Amino acid sequence: MPDTVRVPNDLDSFWMPFTASRWFKDNPRLIHKAEGCYYTSVDGKTLFDGTGGLWCCNAGHAHPRITEAIQRQAADLDFAHNFNQGHPVAFEAAARVTGLAPGFDHVFFTNSGSESVDTALKIALAYHHHRGEGQRRMLVGREKAYHGINFGGLSVGGLGLNKGQFGTLYPATAHLRHTSLPENAFSRGMPEKGADLADDLQRLCDLHGGHTIAAVIVEPVSGAGGVYPPPKGYLERLREICDNHGILLIFDEVITGFGRTGNAFAYQSFGVKPDLITCAKGMTNATVPMGGVLVTKEVREAFLSGPAKMPDLFHGYTYSGHPLASAACIATLDVYRDEGFFENAAAMAAPWEDMLHSLKNLPGVVDIRNYGIVGAVQLETKGAVGDAGRAAYEGLWEKGLIARPVGDSLCLSPPLTITKDQIEEIGSKLRHQLSG
Repeated sequence: MPDTVRVPNDLDSFWMPFTASRWFKDNPRLIHKAEGCYYTSVDGKTLFDGTGGLWCCNAGHAHPRITEAIQRQAADLDFAHNFNQGHPVAFEAAARVTGLAPGFDHVFFTNSGSESVDTALKIALAYHHHRGEGQRRMLVGREKAYHGINFGGLSVGGLGLNKGQFGTLYPATAHLRHTSLPENAFSRGMPEKGADLADDLQRLCDLHGGHTIAAVIVEPVSGAGGVYPPPKGYLERLREICDNHGILLIFDEVITGFGRTGNAFAYQSFGVKPDLITCAKGMTNATVPMGGVLVTKEVREAFLSGPAKMPDLFHGYTYSGHPLASAACIATLDVYRDEGFFENAAAMAAPWEDMLHSLKNLPGVVDIRNYGIVGAVQLETKGAVGDAGRAAYEGLWEKGLIARPVGDSLCLSPPLTITKDQIEEIGSKLRHQLSG
């Protein structure tokens, strides 16, 4: 091994997230170092980080400017809360984030994407309450959607396995159908068919009354459910229906935010403006946990009608706008700007798409989906759902590539620093695995 690595001899104490722990312990995959687009495992294996951490390390790993900013902040102000007091770094970070999102003037800081979603849902409910429309209690999500794992996000999410252990969640929820259609298989970017699926929202308005619906939340590009770009015209139709019925439209941009589609946010790529945006992950390049909810001026001002001495919103977290997270956010946005990573993502989107779709005729490949620098290769289900994806994941690890298995889809979201040579490196490893 190139370095001396402290390897734990007890793998039982840590209850790992979203992990089949007994399966993991049979063949532990442990990482101890990261730099650029690569990880190093404890046994010295070099691994291309094909998932950008977990859709989050947009600038790659161990960027010195981000690391140094965190170190400086820790030495200067390690912590101060933001309840009726504050610190300048959080205000600067907020201005920098909103500066990337035309039409959004305010951001409420959280610590994760899951917290961002629950915060956005609460803001939506409270917004209507302040406007005298407290009857708007229904929250609308979509099948196959992933909106984190907190109470509200699970309620509007559309992945059954994530919900099954927990029984009834927020009761006033409904779901649109997903946009995965067989006739859209192997679409490059946005599929042609499926815009009419947005009319499911109109059907819910007809059934329940549009005046009872507070918000609809969708991922502009569905990520953790298997990478599903929106059909052409779909998001526009959702916006139209929301406008017709006074419903808030929330874009969950926890994955797509901060450059994944070639723009700072996906709403800019698609030309459809929501009322609220959730974000996290790439906000700090995943170095320090941080998330946020961006809101328009109209939404924010609805909370300013009460007594001046009372909190605008009875909601928040101990670590909202944490100094280290705020410093990491500012440094990360500096890096994105100065090194042109959003522009690189836009330039690499076509080579990325070409590489993925070159795998079309390999054995067992039944669909390929992509948008920006994100993609999924769906494999034929063999045996139980997930067996093929898990086997491919294990094989790719041995070949030096980390992918994210979602059922039998291999999801990929590499750092936005990616080059043409690295795209081909990923493609070569995928071909090797899938041809075997």
